[in-house]
Amino acid sequence: MKKFTQSSKMSELVLKNYHLLPVLNRFGVKLGFKDKTVEQICNELQIDTFFFLGIVNTFHNKNYFPEDEIQRFSPDQVIDYLKKTHQYYRDYVLPKLEYYLEQIIQSSTAENQELKMIDTFYRKYKRELILHMQEEEDNTFPYVLNLVKNHSLKENYSIRSFEKEHSNVDIKLNDLKNLIIKYVKPEYDANMCNEFLISLLRFEKDVQEHARIEDKILVPLVRTIEDQIHG
Repeated sequence: MKKFTQSSKMSELVLKNYHLLPVLNRFGVKLGFKDKTVEQICNELQIDTFFFLGIVNTFHNKNYFPEDEIQRFSPDQVIDYLKKTHQYYRDYVLPKLEYYLEQIIQSSTAENQELKMIDTFYRKYKRELILHMQEEEDNTFPYVLNLVKNHSLKENYSIRSFEKEHSNVDIKLNDLKNLIIKYVKPEYDANMCNEFLISLLRFEKDVQEHARIEDKILVPLVRTIEDQIHG
């Protein structure tokens, strides 16, 4: 798959992969690109072009790994991007999914136990995801920032601990998706249910790519710093 470069038109990114729209938003890039290139818009918005392309290409192509560019990235940049992704999930995606699910339940009969089970499953997933993100923000991200600033390791903790604890939250999203597709009783507003499922599928892809950015960019970058400190 062809990767995006500095000379790629910014509009080309969206036309080739609309899933990149939330990624652009996290960098403060909004629609109305005209025919400007990635480099031109990044320069206008004071965005690190190489970091922007590293994130975009990692998100766009599951086989891409920015091996040549990764040492140019700052852990601060990666963490800022990851925090904005968490904010997007908390403030927009999760409330949107919850709204759709509530509308589906209201449109159905009181006896639709399958929908009630799906609602319970979703709320449990939401709690676990929020706890997962909070764990990263309270422990992993401060550890990395302190490591960069003070070159100070934390006793009994390393980015390898993060790798081991890094839960695959996308697995439960897949379970939720299958509950909707296979087992819900067909007594509901079909359009609203479709909206919920489409949003869920988009969210599933975003979460998977978010985890890849952590695993493919943040972890190798921090591991290098840790190894340098260890000597």
